[in-house]
This record gives sequence, structure tokens and C-alpha cells, in this order.
Amino acid sequence: MAILNRILKEEVYVAQPLGFARIEAIRLFLEYVAHKDFIVFQMDVKTAFLNGILKEEVYVAQPPGFVSKQYPYHVYAFDKALYGLKQAPRAWYDVLSKFLIDSGFQKGSIDTTLFIKKKVKHIMLIQIKECVRFSALDLVGKPVDHTVYRSMIGSLMYLTSSRLDIMFATCMCARYQAKPNEHHVSSVKRIFRYLKGTIHLGLWYPKDFGFDLTAFSDADHAGCHLDRKSTSGSVKFLGDKLVCWSSKKQNCVSISTVESEYVAVSGCCAQVLRMRTKLTDYDFFYDKVPIYCDSKSAIAIS
Repeated sequence: MAILNRILKEEVYVAQPLGFARIEAIRLFLEYVAHKDFIVFQMDVKTAFLNGILKEEVYVAQPPGFVSKQYPYHVYAFDKALYGLKQAPRAWYDVLSKFLIDSGFQKGSIDTTLFIKKKVKHIMLIQIKECVRFSALDLVGKPVDHTVYRSMIGSLMYLTSSRLDIMFATCMCARYQAKPNEHHVSSVKRIFRYLKGTIHLGLWYPKDFGFDLTAFSDADHAGCHLDRKSTSGSVKFLGDKLVCWSSKKQNCVSISTVESEYVAVSGCCAQVLRMRTKLTDYDFFYDKVPIYCDSKSAIAIS
């Protein structure tokens, strides 16, 4: 789906075909809108993927009910993209980006989903929904239907774009999508019950005059009892508004708390550098960005 946002005085466009930019790019855009006190209008482009032009040869079997009696064993060849194809998001993005570039827009320096036309102050951001899956070792328990479990996890992952309070619990449950059992389903249902009781919570982006980039990092040590890996957590603020957060199990096994904190800080630093480069497209430049960590030893070796 494509979303088009127009802002008074300056015109800012946000197009959302399914899959490509990170969700923090959308929050970064909304933070910029709140900071400038703009008004946003939304437009939806329906069946966007059907306009994508395929570069590969793609064939599909004749669907039930539409099988040719004369050629029952023939297949169809696609001329354009179709919903459900893995190539569809990229095909639509290529068509749209070519049109924008031909119209005088330029891609962002780091974020290729950001299109800017500085002469008339146009900004366009394209965001595509990402599919995230995790797998891990299973615990003892009665197996359940993994399709239903993955659907529940997918709904919660969508909510984490605006509810950071369920980020850790959701990502923890998402690790067991390969072989879920009744204990995992019980934990997921508990998250849904929590959401039902806290439906009023969410992000609030008021207009203010602060736009300083600040980050906070933290980590546990050997929090996962299956493989003894640690979990990193971080948040990033622009002024007093939260725009980015993460909760991710580390790829390595840390032998000390200092090491797990250091790995978390390094990951947080990489995200800050990416955000700082993205902000240059909005004409915001930062020489130094403070990253706060509660481990003096990790700070000393950084």
C-alpha cells in the first residue's frame, strides 16, 4: 500500500509500499513533522504491486476453475508483478523510484527510501513492511499449531512499532516460532491481556524546540538459559521524543557482564551512526552524539 503525506509550506510525501525501509525511518519522519509543526494529509494508492514490472521470467500453474480444456498442462507467464510474489515489492519500488528520479527527486544519502526535491522542498519516504522470523531450541511442552502461533507473533511484531513496552517479551516469544508449545502460547496470550488493559498507551510527539540525538544502551548477561547468550537493548531520542528502540539477542556468547554491555553499546553506536546520516537529509548535522551506558568498564574499553 502506498501512503502519500502532504505538508503545508513544505510538501513532505511518505509512500508505503510493503517491505523496504526500517520503521524508525517513519518515526524519524513523524518526529521531523512534529518538530516543524506541519499538517499531514494521507493518500492511499491501491493495488500498487500490480504496477510493478518483472525483470525475471515468472510462471504460475493454472488456478483451479480456470484450467484450459485445450491446454490443461500449460502454465501462465507473468507480464507484471502480482501480490504474493517475492519480487513484487522490489518491482514496484523500481518503477516508483524511476518515476521520482525522472521527476527531479534525489535519493537520500544513506536511506534509499527517502526522496528529496530541494527546489520545491519535496520529501518522499518509501517504507515496505518487513517479515521477521526467529527460531530457537524448543522447551518441554505439548506442541501447538505453528501457523496460528506465527500469526499471533506477527500481530504483536506489528504493534512493537509504537509499543516499546512489549518489545522484549514479543521478541522473546518470537524465538520459538519453529516449534511452539503450550507454554509459548500462554506467554503470548499474556501479552495480549496486557495490551487490552493498557490500550491507552502509545507514542506522543508534541511540538518542541529540542532536536538533540541521544541514545541509551543496556544488556543482561547470559539471559537465555538455552544457549547462555545475552540480550541487548537500546533506545534513541530526538529531543524528548522516542524515535527508535531495539531488543535483540546477541550473536555471541559473552563471558562477562562487561563484554555483553560492550557488545550492546557497539550495536547501539552503529544504529546511531545510521540515524545521524539519515538526519543529514533533513538538514540536521551532529558532530557528537552521547550514548549512555551503566557499565564503567564497558565505557573504559570503548
